[in-house]
Amino acid sequence: MIDIHTHILPGLDDGPDSLEEALEMARRAVAGGARIMVATPHVVAGLYPNSREAVLAALGEFRRVLEENSIPLTVLPGAECRLEPDLDERLARGELLTINDGGRYLLVELPPMLVPEYTAQVCYQLRLRGVTPIIAHPERNAGLVREPGLLYDLISRGALSQITAGSLTGHLGSAAAAAAKKFLGLGYVQFIASDAHSCTGRGPLLAEAAGAAARLLGAEQGQSLVSGNPLRAIQGGWIEANPREASRRPADRGFRKRFFRR
Repeated sequence: MIDIHTHILPGLDDGPDSLEEALEMARRAVAGGARIMVATPHVVAGLYPNSREAVLAALGEFRRVLEENSIPLTVLPGAECRLEPDLDERLARGELLTINDGGRYLLVELPPMLVPEYTAQVCYQLRLRGVTPIIAHPERNAGLVREPGLLYDLISRGALSQITAGSLTGHLGSAAAAAAKKFLGLGYVQFIASDAHSCTGRGPLLAEAAGAAARLLGAEQGQSLVSGNPLRAIQGGWIEANPREASRRPADRGFRKRFFRR
């Protein structure tokens, strides 16, 4: 399996505090069936600046220590970038790391409680640059849970999305589980990832969630969320999405028009 969203590099964000904990996360990931992991530290202005150079330097050191400890895990570069109006400009300046530094897919995090009105415009600008935004953990965003049609609109216009393994398995609460299952059923989800921050809590485990997805969608489609599509992402390949529109409340239609104006 391939985990495209992890916070395994120590000392860069709210992930592991020590190298020892990061190594234990790697061991647990391998024991759980992962062979490739993308390190995606937060990039948030004023909180986690995490320049491209800093992430690559930390990754190089971590790879060296993994090899010294004979841990058979391949760790690739990436970042989880907070959605801001200038995201596409920063990407164009070479400040941000795409998945595997391939220039094709960018992991994007929305604020937890809302969907900014500039979301669609930023995603559109990224697509114009040939970069596909992957919306991280939409099942944990209050605005998308309240109005799934907004996520449908983003996916139908070329974005992709990734749910958290712990959401699907119920470890992050019943509300996140319900939203994750709904988004899966509607075809809004192309990836399952751990979003691992530590050895406990949100750990680096995918197998249980992959099994849950297989029971909901069938074995082949469930496996594609943790193996097939992640492999395409790190290789820069094409990933298909087939979303189905959710029903909309009449009061939300006005917001949709504002949300998608260009």
